[in-house]
Amino acid sequence: MSVGGSSPSVGGWDDNDTPFLNRELSWLAFNARVLELAVDDDVPLLEQLAFLAIFASNLDEFFQVRVAGLYDQVAGGVQATSPDGRTPREQVRAIRDVVTDLGARHEQIIRERMLPGLREAGIELLDHADLPADDAESMAEHFRSRIFPVLTPLAVDPGHPFPYISDLSLNLAVVVRDLVDGRERFARVKVPNTLPRWIRLGETDRYVALETVIAAHLDQLFPGLEIVESHAFRVTRNADLTLEEAEADDLLAAVELELRRRRFGRAVRLEVAASMSDEVLELLLRELDLEHTEVYLTSAPLDATSFFEIAGLDRSSLRWPAWQGIVEPRLEGEEGPADFFSVLRDGDVFVHHPYSSFSDSVVEFIRQASLDADVLAIKLTLYRTSGDSPIIDALIRASERGKQVAVLVELKARFDEEANIGWARRLEKAGVHVAYGIVGLKIHSKTCMVVREEGDGIRRYCHLGTGNYNHRTARFYEDLGVLTADPEVGEDLADLFNGLTGYSHAHEFRRILVAPQHLRRRLTELVDREIESGRGSMTLKMNSLVDPRMIEKLYEASQAGVDIDLIVRGICCLRPGVPGLSERIRVRSLVGRYLEHSRIYHFANGDGPGRSLTYIGSADLMTRNLDRRIEVLLEVTDPVALARLHEALDVVRTDDRLAWILDGSGTWTKRRGTVGIDAQQRFQQLARARKASHA
Repeated sequence: MSVGGSSPSVGGWDDNDTPFLNRELSWLAFNARVLELAVDDDVPLLEQLAFLAIFASNLDEFFQVRVAGLYDQVAGGVQATSPDGRTPREQVRAIRDVVTDLGARHEQIIRERMLPGLREAGIELLDHADLPADDAESMAEHFRSRIFPVLTPLAVDPGHPFPYISDLSLNLAVVVRDLVDGRERFARVKVPNTLPRWIRLGETDRYVALETVIAAHLDQLFPGLEIVESHAFRVTRNADLTLEEAEADDLLAAVELELRRRRFGRAVRLEVAASMSDEVLELLLRELDLEHTEVYLTSAPLDATSFFEIAGLDRSSLRWPAWQGIVEPRLEGEEGPADFFSVLRDGDVFVHHPYSSFSDSVVEFIRQASLDADVLAIKLTLYRTSGDSPIIDALIRASERGKQVAVLVELKARFDEEANIGWARRLEKAGVHVAYGIVGLKIHSKTCMVVREEGDGIRRYCHLGTGNYNHRTARFYEDLGVLTADPEVGEDLADLFNGLTGYSHAHEFRRILVAPQHLRRRLTELVDREIESGRGSMTLKMNSLVDPRMIEKLYEASQAGVDIDLIVRGICCLRPGVPGLSERIRVRSLVGRYLEHSRIYHFANGDGPGRSLTYIGSADLMTRNLDRRIEVLLEVTDPVALARLHEALDVVRTDDRLAWILDGSGTWTKRRGTVGIDAQQRFQQLARARKASHA
């Protein structure tokens, strides 16, 4: 990793002689790009702190799922290699080397840059040992009244077996000495997650870490015993679900059972304070059934996700300027929202979140449908939503008003399974028809259809997008959507929903591409058209590019002279710019304030020579998206929407502030050009201009 000079670089860890970069190492390179935002002078201080927390949160999930899966393969004796030629064991070793380096970089940023920067801004993050006498006295009272009652020390001896350590919990390993017989004993104290991790000192912006306060008062938990040592530690467990859907009579009950089992997943990582003694570490390794290679030491505070607490402080000068997405001009009436049904009869509305308000477009569309007396039915796919979802409220209201409401709930949306079970039960209780999709496939599409009785018959109004129906994440996820009354799109979604809730043989749609039935085949055909055109070009924007067959197809296109621009936010297993393989492929990644989440597939000759096709939708070019999920891409035909899409691609391609450029070795280099285009700021400017032009 290079961080000197004006162009930082990350990655370059993937030394293999295949045409593919390793998926796991590529993901770590993405997280390294996230980490570099914590030292980007264009990013305000508290936002830098948030990126330190995001980096840590990302890494937690990586170990819970990806690394845990590799350990399962190692335990099962799997010797099959990944497309880049590595066995599971070799991948685990490579991951450890990179994570160790990234952890050191993370710790260095906290110690040398973040903590001094916060102090300069009047915000202090302290250990209890740093407190002056008067603060220590007030903290002693706080401990006695607010912390002590919540704590439960757990001894470990022949009568008290080693306690279960829950996933991602913060703990203290404590060694005490009996003053009567001189014997040393081990105990574990869980740091309660029901209390703030950072305790505010009075009305100041000084905060002390909860675990250090507990450690300083352990004598009150173990009266009459000498505290020999105490050290923080944290365990990460396998949190992936293993479902045998074909054998499950009740998918909801099967998911609930697996959620209970998840709590007891195998430990896959042990994070410990660097001060921990060898004796205590060996005890933890023995009891958790871990090896030394699964231990990660740090002198920074464990669980940096707690920095979210501080990053959320109300210090506007240390945050990005507030952004409120605009109401798209056609959706705004003289005294509030326009009549969406009237607007959509006149043409499609294109929305680009968070620059376009999600609440004033998608949420308002569903709200109006729930209240409209002429609406007969609402159908929607639900992958992830928020804890206080106005969309769920609108669907329940619609059902209570006698409308037919059907919701496809994906119970297997990772880490949202429990929430989705709750939503499913609440919806069912209100009379909503709830279905859980198709055995063996996740429903990942973002689709909604409203059926309305009108003077000239039934009309369908639809929303198709790239992001979840979640009004909270829509504030910081970049996504696209189309609201339309196009009859062909309505017929397509009617067929899609009927197939998802009932029985249906795969068939051709008119304006949408659906995985796993047709998407892979159709995308391959579109690449072939670019090859056959003799002057082909394509621009593909996605979250991840992993599928080996699609990568090989893109290599084939490059070798045939097709110009290919790839905008890949996360994992990219393709090697661009390699002579004889991929000279005509360029790959960039945008990492910034908003999480780039939209998928756009633009083919210059997709509809024949010189006639382009552009799709948006839910699918990335990953094997799981193409073969194991219900995904939907929409062909965009509305001229205004197409112009907006092409404008968006132009902005992203010219960005020289957020963009990182990938080379054939797997190294990503930050682009620092002279134009100074930050794509996300540019989209804000374009949104303001649209608003002003209709004022």
